[in-house]
Amino acid sequence: MIAIGCDHGGYELKQEIKKYLTEAGYEFIDYGCDSMESCDYPEYAKKVANAIVEGKCEKGILICGTGIGISIAANKVKGIRAALCTDCFMAEATRLHNDANILAMGGRVVGPGLAIKIVETFLITAFSGDERHVRRIAQIED
Repeated sequence: MIAIGCDHGGYELKQEIKKYLTEAGYEFIDYGCDSMESCDYPEYAKKVANAIVEGKCEKGILICGTGIGISIAANKVKGIRAALCTDCFMAEATRLHNDANILAMGGRVVGPGLAIKIVETFLITAFSGDERHVRRIAQIED
């Protein structure tokens, strides 16, 4: 199960990603927001992050205008490793090396075609499990 959320700056891109997830057969829960009306991104970052730490969802996708604020807010939740990605290499590397559990993107930074490729890469890439990466993640979590 995937948790997805956004603020007003990410609403349009979230709609495109939801369409992709549906067509690709992924199950997801939309934690909002539900319009382009101005809202506060920390609220949605916390909802998605908490869904993951509580075990309701395995991974998350968060979108705001740049992806910066919403990723910072999500990373305040213990157990979350949210990574802001602007290309497929970053999405692959953060899964392989950091076992990131939330993908953050900027709705004003990446277009829908690239965003869908980034989401696809993030979702299909497994954590490598290499000892050095496990060790580094443990240091992050301390």
